Amino acid sequence: MDNATLIESFSEFKEFKNIDRVTMMNILEEVFRNTLIKKYGTDENFDIILNPDKGDLEIWQNREIVPDGELEDEHSQIEYSDAIKIEEDFEIGEEVSQEIKLEEFGRRNILTLRQFLKSTIDDLEKGNIFNSYKDRVGEIVTGEVYQIWRKEILVLDDEGNELIMPKSEQIKTDFFKKGDSVRAVVAKVEMRNNAPAIILSRTAPEFLERLFEMEVPEVFDGLITIKKIVREPGERAKVAVESYDDRIDPVGACVGMKGSRIHSIVRELKNENIDVINYTANDQLLITRALSPAKITSMEIDETKRRVSVFLKPDQVSLAIGKGGHNIKLAGKLTGYDIDVYRDGDEIEDDVDLEEFSDEIDGWIIDELKAIGCDTARSVLEIPAEELVKRTDLEDVTIAEVLKILKDELES
Repeated sequence: MDNATLIESFSEFKEFKNIDRVTMMNILEEVFRNTLIKKYGTDENFDIILNPDKGDLEIWQNREIVPDGELEDEHSQIEYSDAIKIEEDFEIGEEVSQEIKLEEFGRRNILTLRQFLKSTIDDLEKGNIFNSYKDRVGEIVTGEVYQIWRKEILVLDDEGNELIMPKSEQIKTDFFKKGDSVRAVVAKVEMRNNAPAIILSRTAPEFLERLFEMEVPEVFDGLITIKKIVREPGERAKVAVESYDDRIDPVGACVGMKGSRIHSIVRELKNENIDVINYTANDQLLITRALSPAKITSMEIDETKRRVSVFLKPDQVSLAIGKGGHNIKLAGKLTGYDIDVYRDGDEIEDDVDLEEFSDEIDGWIIDELKAIGCDTARSVLEIPAEELVKRTDLEDVTIAEVLKILKDELES
């Protein structure tokens, strides 16, 4: 293998790794200098000439001409009789420059050199990818689905870098085929087994926030601030927004004319319902807005326990809880309060708190029911058994047993 062939092979490797030619040549010089030190004990009297444009490499050994019989170091000196064989005009004391051919290093050294160079460029490439994406955490990237596995999919970006999106970071209604274009936010960047792992997410609140920045110019320009986002990916999201300019309606700007802005975001999120509400520092008003579309009659706030009892008319309770309990769950996350829903009026006088049944019903079952907004016996009984099974992780038999216990208590 001659110099030109070796450099050509390195150039091809460079193109594949997308490392600029100048950087590659600097690496080449360092690698060859290390090889020279191993072979000759020094690299001080060697010149390495690199041409990044052509990919050329030349190594020249510089030796001082000394009288015959006075040679002390064959690597830095050359006898006069040998020097004039190269060029007749040479004189003692002058310097002779001779090109070192690659084959003079020996086949084993060349293979070692190539392997070391490959490893060095691999490490550089991994470092470049890691550093590039480390600064892009929270940004949206677009890639092409390359491979689909049971627990994750492999996505390639525009430069062919491999990105991973775990199943847990996909919206449950996402369905991808090889070759599909996909948008996601860079959630995490870490090193695994000395290789960069770029984790993508479509379920993170940051993904929804970036989508708002892309679709709503006022958010991108900072005229509207997104104070908080809470999501049940693919189901429902609540976004609290605020504007310091009284002339701008933050909710109207985010929704757009006839919902034009919000619709494109909803489509990207597989028809995830998005509630945009005006943020306020007034807890009572924020809770009222967070439980929209339900209309609250009154509420009692315990700021110490961060708990609020909300009273609504019977026809508003299901709206406050929402399908699958998502509305009340997200309202609690958005406001930072545990929300208990009660029916307004005399109807609640004969109701019983679920905690009163802790001796008959397991605590984890009560927690499941409370997670969908059911805190009292009557609130559970008013929901059909089939709907309770859908909303919770409880089985039919368990639901039937719970309903019997609650019904017997209220009837007694």
